[in-house]
Amino acid sequence: MTTSAPLPTTTRPQALDDETLCAAFQRTAAERPGDVALADERHPSITWHDYGEHVRRLAEGLHSLGIRPGDTLALLLTNRVELHLLDAAAIHLGAVPFSVYTTCAPEQIEYLLRDSGARVAVTETSLQDRLARALELGERGLDALVVVDGADGTLNLDELALRRSAELDFEASWRAVGRDDLLTLIYTSGTTGPPKGVELTHGSLLAGWRGLYAAWGLPRPGGTTISYLPSAHVADRFSCHYASMLFGMAITCCGDPRQVGSLLPDVRPTAFAAVPRIWQKLTAGVEAALGAETDDARREAISWALATGRQVVELEQRGEPVPEELRGELARADELVLSGIRRRLGLDRCEVAVCAAAPVPPEVLSFLQALGLPIVELYGLSETSAVATANRPGRQRIGTVGQPIPGVELRLADDGEVLLRGDSLMRGYRNRPDQTGEAINADGWLRTGDVGVLDEDGYLRIVDRKKELIINAAGKNMSPANIESTLKAASSLIGQACVIGDARPYNVALLTPDAETSARLTREALEAEVAAAVDRANQRLARVEQIRRFRLLEQDWPPGGIELTPTMKLKRRAIAKRYADEIERLYD
Repeated sequence: MTTSAPLPTTTRPQALDDETLCAAFQRTAAERPGDVALADERHPSITWHDYGEHVRRLAEGLHSLGIRPGDTLALLLTNRVELHLLDAAAIHLGAVPFSVYTTCAPEQIEYLLRDSGARVAVTETSLQDRLARALELGERGLDALVVVDGADGTLNLDELALRRSAELDFEASWRAVGRDDLLTLIYTSGTTGPPKGVELTHGSLLAGWRGLYAAWGLPRPGGTTISYLPSAHVADRFSCHYASMLFGMAITCCGDPRQVGSLLPDVRPTAFAAVPRIWQKLTAGVEAALGAETDDARREAISWALATGRQVVELEQRGEPVPEELRGELARADELVLSGIRRRLGLDRCEVAVCAAAPVPPEVLSFLQALGLPIVELYGLSETSAVATANRPGRQRIGTVGQPIPGVELRLADDGEVLLRGDSLMRGYRNRPDQTGEAINADGWLRTGDVGVLDEDGYLRIVDRKKELIINAAGKNMSPANIESTLKAASSLIGQACVIGDARPYNVALLTPDAETSARLTREALEAEVAAAVDRANQRLARVEQIRRFRLLEQDWPPGGIELTPTMKLKRRAIAKRYADEIERLYD
């Protein structure tokens, strides 16, 4: 619930007006030499001055390995300080660093190395064997391999930083980089085919951040955030790596995304982005704690505070005025109860909390807003430099992904497909001019593949992926993503849900147990609770959308496996093939 507080007043960072991320980095490092820039469990704090020195030395090391403007550098690394150091060093040479998902199989890694044309790769000891197997599969090798924490016999980061290149004029190098030069490659998840390398330039990424800052007036320069999402995904690069260069934010790296919840109270980020599943788990945790509260007075106080917050959220969402008496009660509830809950979660300093990447149940957003968390939904793709539309702090419309940010044009095609145009669009797909032409027409409109609707105020609601809509045997159109979101919202015991119903008489679902929350239950109890959750979800769905039968599988699906992409999108074709027998039995 954020309408009760105005946006923070802050001076617009000058780095947003720079032509490249290299120039923005150098400006920020000069303005904040003593501020913390990076941290992880191995490096408690690296200042902006030291960050700049590391980048200069590593740029010399990379140059000595033959990295030149336009060359690609593959990074197979977990979320750690060294990833930021090496990526920043590479872009100062005009090179194109890109990240590889750590869950990729050797065959997938070989494909990415070949498609990108990478000359040098960087990895860590725990992933070195996988990269070695990938190189054995390929016809071309690498000019050099760096193992950041390698022992004798490998080129490690310390040794790389000691290498010198007499040919390199570091300042001239980064000043020669232009806005139209490539910044990175983002390889799409490949749900229906081989991944495509989205080419993002310095200019496109900066256009995305300029538009979002114009819409938000946030993040406040000098804040803090946590890098825990895969750096191969545009979200982490946009919201952490590049945002840090523009706003001087201190990044704490979290190598194990499962630990981000326990890290939040230590970092207390001022900006935090997460996928819906993270927000659902935080919501479930607060609700579970309330249910387990044994002190009657304490339980009543929490219930009163949350009910007060919900009242305000409901009025705001209906566009109705909030009575001053209710605002006063909310202020008391926040002071006595809600602020304490946010503090225990580690989100008491959070000025903007972002939910993106997939549909989120409206009740989750309502709960978090009632808690006083400034959470907003936004929408974007790798092809749009991560962002295209966003709800504004204080003007969220739950159930939508907001309005286009300044600099982005949006319209709907006749079939409802969302079309986007603006300077934040990608340059194209690497090595695929035909697919680039299919995605972006002659007038510069990007076909997103998403179906949406616009309300009277221009707020966008995403219905589903154009190719994933269910059309049942009776010709009824449905969004599987929205049904799946409703199922997962019904219980924290449900990890993943895949709805099937295309050309079928009714909908069925494959469900997986959430590895963490289901561990406390016997199989019999788990199945009973999941069945009850499906019943609850069905009550919130139209009759045609309801799940008639379901199968609870034995284990959750890991990111990057057969069923899920590294960004946890369903591989529907792979699921349909692998579980064909189970699906047919659900229709027997």
